[in-house]
Amino acid sequence: MPQDPLDQMIEFAVAALASGETARVGALVRTLAQDFSGEKALSIAFSLTAAAAAIEDVMRHDGRGQPPTIGYKLAALVAADVLAIEALNGRTAKAVDLLHFWRRVDTYFLTS
Repeated sequence: MPQDPLDQMIEFAVAALASGETARVGALVRTLAQDFSGEKALSIAFSLTAAAAAIEDVMRHDGRGQPPTIGYKLAALVAADVLAIEALNGRTAKAVDLLHFWRRVDTYFLTS
């Protein structure tokens, strides 16, 4: 049975965030937008939040302290971009819309 795209996105985000590799985390949002371009753009923000929360739960239960907050920060930045896109276009944004927006307005996620 094929895995739901949102579950795939969360799984991918958990792996990248948990790796702690700067380059992998830096490319996370861009990779999600490219690999899941037909999904709702807010799915990226949700998957980042869910991944960060899952890592936080594991770390809390293992007694290893608080995880890095980068997942939550990335989710907030993506959500802000989605809000801007939807305000401009008047429709629900897809991940591919984020890629177009980043090329034209804010290259942060394309150059990270």
